[in-house]
Amino acid sequence: MAAKKPGKAVRKAPANGNALSQAAALAPATAKKTVVKKAAVKKAAAQKATSKKVVAKKAVTKKAAAKQVMRNSAQALPTMAHSAMAAAPLPGNADVLDRLFTVITERRGADPSSSHSARLLSRGVAKVAQKFGEESVECLIEAVAGNAEALVAESADVLYHLLVMWVAAGVRPAQVWAELARREGVSGIVEKASRPTDMGTSKIP
Repeated sequence: MAAKKPGKAVRKAPANGNALSQAAALAPATAKKTVVKKAAVKKAAAQKATSKKVVAKKAVTKKAAAKQVMRNSAQALPTMAHSAMAAAPLPGNADVLDRLFTVITERRGADPSSSHSARLLSRGVAKVAQKFGEESVECLIEAVAGNAEALVAESADVLYHLLVMWVAAGVRPAQVWAELARREGVSGIVEKASRPTDMGTSKIP
């Protein structure tokens, strides 16, 4: 039997050493990927936050614009209502005041339970004047508020209660019309200056 020839021994690199080498080689690439991933996540979060801010800003701007439109509409309504009323021909005229005064005068002796005018007149001039004052306040409230439609209704109430007060106080519309005719064409400042100073009233000049 032939003897085996001695050969050179082949050295193998330790398995653990090879794995460590590979890990060391891959470490920079892995770290780089992690950094890149974190940067991408951070960028996405920043973009999302920016997008939310933009949406919120647009919502605030839209809300402010809506409020401005509402304010402009509220300011325009009285003007629009006034223009429409001035342009559209309406039935009736000031003669209705004379007719209404006649009706109120006829109600003076009527049953207070069947006539509002009779009920007011039965309370005396002081109560009628108080009611007229209440209606006047309601009228000026609507005027200040710019509510043209309500102002029309309240003005009708004021004129009605003014006529009732005239009836209660014994004043005829013709007397008031004559006074208005006397003042026609005269400056308001001149007219006020010509009034007696001992009338016992105090009004805004």
